[in-house]
Amino acid sequence: MSSTAPPPVDLGKGSAGDERLLTVSPLRRLLGRPELGSVVGAVAVFVFFSVVAGDFFQASSLSTVLYAASTIGIMAVPVALLMIGGEFDLSAGVLVTSSALVSSMFSYQMTANVWVGVFVSLLVTLAVGVFNGLLLTLTKLPSFIITLGTFLMLTGLNLGFTKLITGRVSTDSISDMQGFASAKKLFASELVIGDVTLKVTILWWFGLVAVATWVLLRTRFGNWIFAVGGNADAARAVGVPVVRTRIGLYLGVAFAAWISGQHLLFSYDVVQSGEGVGNELIYIIAAVIGGCLITGGYGSAIGSAVGAFIFGMTSKGIVYAEWNPDWFKFFLGAMLLLAALLNAWVRKRAEATR
Repeated sequence: MSSTAPPPVDLGKGSAGDERLLTVSPLRRLLGRPELGSVVGAVAVFVFFSVVAGDFFQASSLSTVLYAASTIGIMAVPVALLMIGGEFDLSAGVLVTSSALVSSMFSYQMTANVWVGVFVSLLVTLAVGVFNGLLLTLTKLPSFIITLGTFLMLTGLNLGFTKLITGRVSTDSISDMQGFASAKKLFASELVIGDVTLKVTILWWFGLVAVATWVLLRTRFGNWIFAVGGNADAARAVGVPVVRTRIGLYLGVAFAAWISGQHLLFSYDVVQSGEGVGNELIYIIAAVIGGCLITGGYGSAIGSAVGAFIFGMTSKGIVYAEWNPDWFKFFLGAMLLLAALLNAWVRKRAEATR
């Protein structure tokens, strides 16, 4: 089932008019995939750094690349689904930090088991997702404005509450508290295979990509996402629950932010309240590189994973090539423009072959 194909339409011509019975060539299926452009780009980036950076092709280096990609990819998946649904979330980056701060400070100040703080953090983070979705629905304002406001409020709350409670811009250590070891195992553990060390975030990332792909291609909710992103008014007219769909998408972003926040906390034990600012743009870039359209209604979860992988290869490839890391943002911006142009060309080719 194609993620971009419209539902079958009964043309009143019997089986001859049923699109489900039409034979689609492999080339047309390939050109119709949103992630095609990003896959081509990923291959090009991989080959490039394999040539210019001698250590890039080693297994240990690839595991480092995968880890860098996973920290972006976990958030890029729900952000991609949100963009397919026609919306944005500029608060996603600082929400990750908010999630970590709530877990840490609640556990420390209440002298509770770390898992209590983790659970409270989940509730708070999901509440922010519901807030974004409901405010978007009630005010009819663009999601850009709504989530920009949330971004600014969370940025202030992160800093203000942290300084109010701890007297510093960072949290207190919770490494000696009950439950820390088991929580670290779930959110920040490592799997060593020979000389290769794989972070658990890679498993979280792959799992989220698999679930999101299944939702998009095999569930009614996936059809609702594409419908709302394509034309919300038309979707509402045919019975699609637009409000529930949008809130569900923002809940997905919040859940991924909670996972990323817990990884941040249990990897470093303490959290800096100013972290996360600017990461929301990286998540959006990964989704766009992966084939999502800014206008909504088109994209895939797999594409967002490829976009995150390109980000990981670039960020670490520059290091292995011993280049000045100051050029990283330049390469990232160039990849964004090239990916957008390539995706537009692929989509035109796909439409021309139909």
